Amino acid sequence: MMWTLLKLMLKEELRTHITYSGKRFWTFPVIVFLFSMVFGISMKRLLVETTLDQLTLLALASAFLYGISVGSFGFMGRQFVEKRFGTRNYLVATPSLLPLTYRQTFLGLYIRDSLFYLLLVLAPAIAGLMVSAPIAGFKITSILLFFVAAILSFQLGTSISFLGSVLYNRNMLAFLAFTSGLILLVFFGGALSMFDVEILLPALKFEFSVAPFGSDYTGALMMALLSVGETAIMTGLSVMLVKLHFTVRDIRHDQILPRYIERFAITGSYKEVVGKEFVDLKRSGTVGKMFFSFVLPLVFLSFTSWFVNTGLGIEVGFNTVFYGAMVGFLGVLLYSWLNNVDGTDYYSLLPLTVPQVIRSRLRVFLVLTLWISTIFVVGIAILNNEIDLLWLALIVMVVTSIYMVVMTAYLTGLRTNSFLFDMGIMGRFAIMSFLPDVCLTILSFTIRSNPIFSAGSILLVLAILIGATVILYRGIEDKWRRTGFDV
Repeated sequence: MMWTLLKLMLKEELRTHITYSGKRFWTFPVIVFLFSMVFGISMKRLLVETTLDQLTLLALASAFLYGISVGSFGFMGRQFVEKRFGTRNYLVATPSLLPLTYRQTFLGLYIRDSLFYLLLVLAPAIAGLMVSAPIAGFKITSILLFFVAAILSFQLGTSISFLGSVLYNRNMLAFLAFTSGLILLVFFGGALSMFDVEILLPALKFEFSVAPFGSDYTGALMMALLSVGETAIMTGLSVMLVKLHFTVRDIRHDQILPRYIERFAITGSYKEVVGKEFVDLKRSGTVGKMFFSFVLPLVFLSFTSWFVNTGLGIEVGFNTVFYGAMVGFLGVLLYSWLNNVDGTDYYSLLPLTVPQVIRSRLRVFLVLTLWISTIFVVGIAILNNEIDLLWLALIVMVVTSIYMVVMTAYLTGLRTNSFLFDMGIMGRFAIMSFLPDVCLTILSFTIRSNPIFSAGSILLVLAILIGATVILYRGIEDKWRRTGFDV
């Protein structure tokens, strides 16, 4: 039964992506492969400015964060049942019609997404590294071990997100307790060293215990088993806690739209749409989901750096400027959430255009993210005793946040998740995000050794990003004005 269900769900996921992207969807893993191969070929040049430890940490942290985003499908439990998605529905919503349970279908979703995105992203990436191995000077065995570490990181992130999203549907207090507990574990295990922090991120310990970093294969095996155990426990809890019955809710809210329109009068002619977007966020409860998907990865990203520096004794030069850039690049996740609250077909009945809604959601994004990002960067500066770098880190955070969301909006419009699987869009997105990310990351590593050159170069990169942001923002009108809301 489960194998049949899994095969159908994999086919369903594949058809969904092909519906939006056509046969171009198959080029997505090709882009990942080529991108990874080029990265591997240029590895020697990158290692002049950074270290293999830092690049490895970034890669595994990215796999973990990617898992966080993939595993959040549990948030959609009620939505799968309450509404159809256009002219179709999904297998996860059929237990009331078929001899299935919600536990079976959500377990199927977990396995489906794990397999689908491992094959779609991680496998092509590792294949690209293996092709470039002779040039980069790496052994195939080292790359395969790194692949194992990446899978462990990805699955741990997926299971954490799955459990958190299921708890959100089950009970808000339980969800808050879970997320707060994770943050407290990071704090007590990291900052206060009250227990062995290796249990929180065993995949990192695994990777830094094997070639080319070490030779403690017994310890690495123990870390791998610990990571598998943590993933299995959280996945099991998630399946057990999935609601067995989703009932359609009749929830009434006070008349708050006029008040919200007045509150966001600062957005000028967009105040009505911006106010309406915030009403939708409040009505749908999406703010809590966005918090989980954005703040928790930031906490784990900061802890990961501390763990490698202190727990593993490997010097990794992640400073406040680096975190400012990372916060900016991660913020684009929230724009994706804004496009997943509701369908947009009903906008066709209003005197609005797609560019107007896109620009309104950009304003909503800035209101939601800039204050959270600022608090996080200020906190990192205080914890790292780098107040002198705070001015630069905040500028980096603001500029990269705005650039990334405007660039994403220009490329994908209101269909962020689906359009990013288009080869042309994904290729442009990768280039337009990767180049500034690498520049800012490498330059941030040299801020202490060569502060004047590094700060000047960073400001130059930011000036280029500001110019690109203005051009892209103005281009939204021409690119999307002929597009309908039902596309």
